[in-house]
Amino acid sequence: MTPKDSTTIRASEIGTYLYCQRAWSYQREGEPSTNQAEMLTGTELHAQHGRQVFTAGLLRTLAYGLILLALVMTTYYFLSLAFS
Repeated sequence: MTPKDSTTIRASEIGTYLYCQRAWSYQREGEPSTNQAEMLTGTELHAQHGRQVFTAGLLRTLAYGLILLALVMTTYYFLSLAFS
């Protein structure tokens, strides 16, 4: 692994630097992390959270659609009573 260009700092590196300057330095030098298991666990937790957020968004959209359908059906019901 080659060291990154010292003039370019990525946004993800800022978080690493703020958390631990030594870890950031090791990352810039291409040193492998010693906590791979923890990182994999964190990656899986983030993926699980992403799926939950996606599901919540779908359920919210479905709820709005059902509310709209209920309003349309209620309006149709009362209009059909008024004109019959």
